[in-house]
Order: sequence, then C-alpha cells, then structure tokens
Amino acid sequence: MEPVFPPARWWHRADNSDNGDVVHDVICELCPRRCRIAHQKSGFCRVRQNHHGQLINAAYGRSTGFCLDPVEKKPLYHFLPGTPTLSFGTVGCNLECRFCQNYQTSCSHTLAPLRETASPAVIAETALSLGCPSVSFTYNEPVIWSEFVVDTALECRKRGIKTIAVTNGFISQEPAAWFFPHLDAVNVDLKGFTDDFYKRLTGGSLAPVLETLRYIVHETALWLEITNLLIPGENDRSEEIHAMCEWIARELGVDIPLHFSSFHPMFRLMRHPPTPPETLIKARQIAREHGLRYVYLGNIRGSQTHTTVCPSCGSTLLERTDYGVVPINIDLPVPDTNTVTAQCRQCRQVLPGVYPPRMGIWGNKRQPVSL
Repeated sequence: MEPVFPPARWWHRADNSDNGDVVHDVICELCPRRCRIAHQKSGFCRVRQNHHGQLINAAYGRSTGFCLDPVEKKPLYHFLPGTPTLSFGTVGCNLECRFCQNYQTSCSHTLAPLRETASPAVIAETALSLGCPSVSFTYNEPVIWSEFVVDTALECRKRGIKTIAVTNGFISQEPAAWFFPHLDAVNVDLKGFTDDFYKRLTGGSLAPVLETLRYIVHETALWLEITNLLIPGENDRSEEIHAMCEWIARELGVDIPLHFSSFHPMFRLMRHPPTPPETLIKARQIAREHGLRYVYLGNIRGSQTHTTVCPSCGSTLLERTDYGVVPINIDLPVPDTNTVTAQCRQCRQVLPGVYPPRMGIWGNKRQPVSL
C-alpha cells in the first residue's frame, strides 16, 4: 500500500497529449529550476514527485533522524547561543554541490534513508519536553520539504519554540515570501560570489540566492547569518571576497554575522587541498575592511576565530571553544521582560541577535533523540 502524503504547494499542471493519451506532467514552481515532472517521476530534488497529476512531497513527516546539536553548529553565533537545538533533515537537494559534506543524504537517489517518522506536533512537543528552545531544519536543503517545515514551524510557534533553517537560499521569490516568515532564524550558505562558480560546482545560479538574502533582511524579521566555504582555487580569490563583503555591507548591513569556513576534501573534490588557515585569516581581514563587525572562522582551531568582540570598545563579549560559549563582558536579557538583545557591559553597545536570559555550555556534542 502506497503511503499517503498531503499535496505539495507551488506547482501547476502542464498536460500534453501523446498519441491521444493525456500525460499529466506537472511544473514545480518552488525553486528556479522549475522542473517539469512526468507521472510517477520526481524533480531534480528527488522528493517532489508527480503522483497521478498531483505534486506531492515524499519527504513529508519523514526524517533521516533527530539529534540535539549546539546551535553554534548551524552555525548561528548570535541566536540563542549556548543552547541546544533539536535538529533533523530528510533527503535530496535542489543543488548538487561537488563539495557537499552531507552527500550521502543530500545526493541520495532513494528515499531509503528516511527511516524515522514524526508529525509536526510530535516534533514540537519533543522539543518542549526536552527544554529545547529551538528546532532546526538542517542536514539537507529544507526548501525542498518546505510544507513539512512550515507545518512544524507553526506547531513550534504555538508552544513558544523558535525555528531555524540552514539553507542554500535557492528558492523562487513567491514561495520565499510564504516560506521564510514562518521561521525565526536562518543561516544561508552563500557558496561563492560568481555565477561561474555556482554553475560549475553547484549546478545552480547566484542571482536567486542574492535575491533571497535581500528579501530576508528587508522584508522579514528573521535573524540572518551567512556562511561562505572557501575552496582553494575556486572561490578564494581576494577580488571575489572583496566583492562579496562589499555587497553584504551595502545590501544587507554590517551587523550580519559572516562565517568563513575551511574546506576539507569531500565528495567530488577529493583532490582539492584543504583551505590554508592564512586564507581564512585574510578573508576576515577583508571583511573587516568593508566594515563587517562580526566575522568568524569555521573548521579552524583558535578561540579568537570564534570570539564575539564588541565593535565599539573591543571588549570580549562571548568566548567560544569547541562550541562551548562563555559570557564575559556581556549583560544578557532580563527574564520576563520580553527583551531579546544583549549589551556590552563596558560601553553599553547593543549586540545584535536574539539571546537567552541564561547560557549553558552545551559544547561539541550531538545527542541522538528518539521521538
């Protein structure tokens, strides 16, 4: 017996005839690919499927597994730091990055890894029972299972649980205006800053991602952070980093945290060398030249690469080691006052982001969760 899935959104029927027989193709409108999907076939993402002329999301209510992660692993450094987030994903993606670190699920051509099931309400209740302040849609691209994401976000919001998406930002404009406002925070993986890089190494294009970033900042109340993985010889030229940082400062603002991350040989780029630490350090210097206030380095040792420093007086506000967070010269929000901002204890500079009244030291651990 076939499983029953709720209808997907963002598609239309494109019937055509072949030898007198009606062929019920559908056009998916969710992302810029606009896949034309034949009966019993799936789109590029492999989870949006045509069943008898109706588009369904075959990942709805299904997951590869649930874990508690430190929110810093998303990475989010200015959103509920020092807290765990209930994290899960499905399979598939609407890009095909040659350097994907989760390729076993993101590039899976089968739904077999989806071994666990849970309703949106059960996920929200589990987060609440664990004392977990957020739920993260992560590990693969949440845009392609957006109906499941939105329904879960609605259940979480009823219970005071915040939601996070870790996304490539490759989504069409009208679906983006429906999808993102249901969330509370997002990390967008800006994979490079040339269309050539996107076409060669991701199978996508840059312009839709930039439009998503503009939309999030200027049309929503979401907290945004950006990750840029620097791959030697591909997207690590100083000119490209200058262009990206100048664009972020001009179009999004200097308070958007930017995470430069180190590449390690992966998937189809096994012969590429790892990113030298000097490249990351230079990238951070370039970002600061363009006025970006909060720049972090990922996959590299050294507490200073993860430390949050006050841009006004230079005081250390949050010190991080192995995803553990220690507040130093920072005043956190007072409970029961509906404030979410924090301030530098020395000069009273407001630290942008969303902060809990207390921070734990969750640390570098992943705890599997059974629902």
